[in-house]
Order: sequence, then structure tokens, then C-alpha cells
Amino acid sequence: MTSRRQKPIRQIISGGKEMNLNDYVDKRAKNEGISNEDFWDGYEDYKIGIFLKEARERSGLTQEELANRINTTKSVISRMENHSEDIKLSTIEKVAKALGKNIKIAIV
Repeated sequence: MTSRRQKPIRQIISGGKEMNLNDYVDKRAKNEGISNEDFWDGYEDYKIGIFLKEARERSGLTQEELANRINTTKSVISRMENHSEDIKLSTIEKVAKALGKNIKIAIV
């Protein structure tokens, strides 16, 4: 089994600056005073929000523009991206459609 620290390196955008995921984790864990392991545990809880944010940013949309496309508010988009514990599948489908994307779910 792969340890959490050995997650694949992915490029992400944080505060307008591109960095790899491991550097981002190191920075966030240090700023929040937690271990990297604790950070990865939290990451597992909200990674769908990270995927939604990355897809929105790749599409060149602001939170407000996406919100208008799916008939909601910017604050709802922000909550989905940052606190995505319970996003309905139907909402994810709306976001994907608004971004011109499809969703694919796998149980492995």
C-alpha cells in the first residue's frame, strides 16, 4: 500500500501560484500546525472540491460565472470547492455540464 506522502505529484494552483501537490501539502500542514498525515486525512474528506475547483479554473471561469451557469450563488460554489463533504451527485452533474465536461465514477 502506498503511504499518503507518496501520493502522485500533481500540479495545482494555490493563491494564483502553480506548485506541486506535495509542496502544497507541506505548506498547508506547516501553516495549520498539523502533520502531513493529518492533512492527507482531511484531504480525503474534501478532494472532490479540489477536483471541481481545478476543472472550473481550467475552463477559465470564476466562481461567480459558474454559479450563474448553474443558477446558484458564488458562495455555494465556494462551499463546494472548500467544504465539499456532502455534494449531491446531481449538483456535480450540473457543474460538469456547465463546464462542458462529463463525470465518470468508478468503484475499484
